[in-house]
Amino acid sequence: MDHSFDTTRETALRLDQQDSMAGYKQEFYFPQHNGTDTIYFCGNSLGLQSKGVQEAVQQELNDWKDHAIAGFSKAKYPWLQYQEPYKPVLAKLMGCLETEVTIMNGLTVNLHLLMNTFYKPANGRFKVMMEAGAFPSDQYAVETQVKQYGYDPADAIIEIKPRDGEKTLHTEDIIAAINLAGNELAMVLFGGINYYSGQLFDLKAITAAAHETGAIAGFDLAHAAGNVSLKLHDWQVDFAVWCTYKYLNGGPGAVGGAYVHERFAADPQTPRLAGWWGNDEESRFRMEKGFIAKPNASGWNVSTAQVMNMAALRASLVLFEQVGFEQLVQKSKQLTAYLEYLLKQLKNLDFEIITPGDPEARGAQLSLYFKARGKEIHTKMLDNGIVVDYREPGVIRVAPAPMYCSFEDVYKFYQILQSMN
Repeated sequence: MDHSFDTTRETALRLDQQDSMAGYKQEFYFPQHNGTDTIYFCGNSLGLQSKGVQEAVQQELNDWKDHAIAGFSKAKYPWLQYQEPYKPVLAKLMGCLETEVTIMNGLTVNLHLLMNTFYKPANGRFKVMMEAGAFPSDQYAVETQVKQYGYDPADAIIEIKPRDGEKTLHTEDIIAAINLAGNELAMVLFGGINYYSGQLFDLKAITAAAHETGAIAGFDLAHAAGNVSLKLHDWQVDFAVWCTYKYLNGGPGAVGGAYVHERFAADPQTPRLAGWWGNDEESRFRMEKGFIAKPNASGWNVSTAQVMNMAALRASLVLFEQVGFEQLVQKSKQLTAYLEYLLKQLKNLDFEIITPGDPEARGAQLSLYFKARGKEIHTKMLDNGIVVDYREPGVIRVAPAPMYCSFEDVYKFYQILQSMN
């Protein structure tokens, strides 16, 4: 990987010329600014539309038009097993078995469904540990889950905060807190990557520590899926959920993903809230009482597959399969390292990169904390056709997704920051 960076435009052009993935930028549509493509660094919020989406959705419209109810068996991608073809590529992205992964619902719905399975407070073990400042939807989900069992969230939820004067967490502090909670801890539920700071947590170490004390380990991988290398099966993670509209480019409100380790997924007796789409297919249409779970993660499917909602994701996953995920991750690390290098050359702005400097402790996102002028700088970016987002207090999140961002894109961003006094 070439890390011989400098502050010339020629270096950006050279890196783009060396990039075997550069052509994939042409596979996406970009919002326009003054008649030209924007530079889009907001894939951590909503990925771009791939050019195969219209055909993918049109295929389902055609099959609905041509086959109506028969589309469940006669559509090009039969609706009766619509989630199944997604599993091979998702298993590669999530580092798990095909039987451990499924797509369904939305992220927070899936979080509730899997907490219903795995959060079973008993015998004084009732606490849930999460990072302070987790994404609000996760906080709401955990708050209402513990309330259903009669617990006060102030007692039942342990929030781990950074050390004084710091903005990210130390793995050893997380593990120490897990050990301290001991027999009171029922579940550890972290975001894989914190949405605000961009910190990638050590999922392997957190999982091992949770299991050592007898707790369940689950993760919200919204900002990790399609972004960083994961090995959920090998790390023995119990469950995980994610959305597909960020780095996976599934479209606004796209279907969510769920992972359940095979030791639970393969056991039809693992408790869950059930619906007919999770029922064994051989007995599904008998219309009888008695839920018989599929012996895999799809046993948590509840309702009929959301065909129109899922179609756009298929078009994006085709590109992930073509590129190869390890190649994509390698480009991401180089692209983010280049962004970090250029930002560190700026002397005219008072800001701090709060995302960890260790490439193994972050993904494509760098969070820039401005002590002042954050909103002004964000507006300047938008006025110059660079799409980044702003999070209070004072953070601009910059996420050069490697599938459709270039080194020259990063250089132009640097130039605009450099021009500000």
